[in-house]
Amino acid sequence: MQSDRPIFIVGCPRSGTTMLQLMTHAHPRIAIPPETRFMMAAYQRRLRFGDLADPICRRELAEWVVGRRQHRFHDLGLDAAEVAREIATGPPTLGSALGAVLRAYAARFGKPRWGDKRPGYFQSVDALLRLFPDAQFVHLIRDGRDCVASLKEMPWHRGGIHSAVSVWAEAIDFARYGAPRLPEGSYHQLRYEDLTRDPEAELRGLCAFLGEEYDPAMSEPDRMARIAVPARKTWHERTHGKVTTARSGSWKERLTPQEVSLCETVLADRLEECGYELSGAPKAERSHVLAYEHTAAKRRLARAKRIAFDRLVRLREPNPLAARLTTEERRLAGIPVPRREPWVPVSG
Repeated sequence: MQSDRPIFIVGCPRSGTTMLQLMTHAHPRIAIPPETRFMMAAYQRRLRFGDLADPICRRELAEWVVGRRQHRFHDLGLDAAEVAREIATGPPTLGSALGAVLRAYAARFGKPRWGDKRPGYFQSVDALLRLFPDAQFVHLIRDGRDCVASLKEMPWHRGGIHSAVSVWAEAIDFARYGAPRLPEGSYHQLRYEDLTRDPEAELRGLCAFLGEEYDPAMSEPDRMARIAVPARKTWHERTHGKVTTARSGSWKERLTPQEVSLCETVLADRLEECGYELSGAPKAERSHVLAYEHTAAKRRLARAKRIAFDRLVRLREPNPLAARLTTEERRLAGIPVPRREPWVPVSG
């Protein structure tokens, strides 16, 4: 039986996750949409939607998902009214409602398997597993110096160099400490540098993890960029070109000597653990290290507060959260699973 487990692509921002999204979306059985912003927003506001056993509450949730511009639902090219109907008439859980959107996106392309991509999901894996207990996570790692160099150039990045360094450290710490605690068979890790150097070999490994056959189209993600990357996202313009190693190591020209020193001083063990060679830059000035540590501490405190608040919210949840859309999700919910017919791709 072919897998129908949800797939989530995570990683530090600017690590190549959009390229990996397109590679995965090129598979004939899998659809991964452009980034949306309703998944974690809905989870954090779940008490406001009330008892989802009530069809009226499900309808209100559906309208909230498809109707708010901030959620970027319009980027999916779906009929909002139809998706809202699917949510309102679907299983009475938050995971089912949110998964229905992703499933509808996959159906748009005639594909049976769905997922999502958002770099920052590595901070929310526990919540995603509550919503989708059979989820598989694909973590793309890139040289932290390249990620920092790219992040500081992004128009939407407001945190400065110290925040950029902190974000990469957090993503690597998830791989170090969070991933080993995930259920067996639910986590796969790739390096950007390996993926761009030998796409087929890395994608074959990814497909083996997902329980899918490799398809050569996956190694040509540029063919998908026009479909799955919104035109307004000019910072993703390179996804319209062929896979290349040209950007690996570009930090050497894009970071100042002081920035290189900061990265290699505070990230040295993480960089080396991931297979990245240090340049031998001098130690960063103490003031720069202290500024980074202050930023990192503020981010840790904010995360601790979010976790504590989430634990309180869990005590008041009126419904189970887990989706009941896939074979395993229905089994876990105690729902009889009908025999599935073999999947046949949609022609044309």
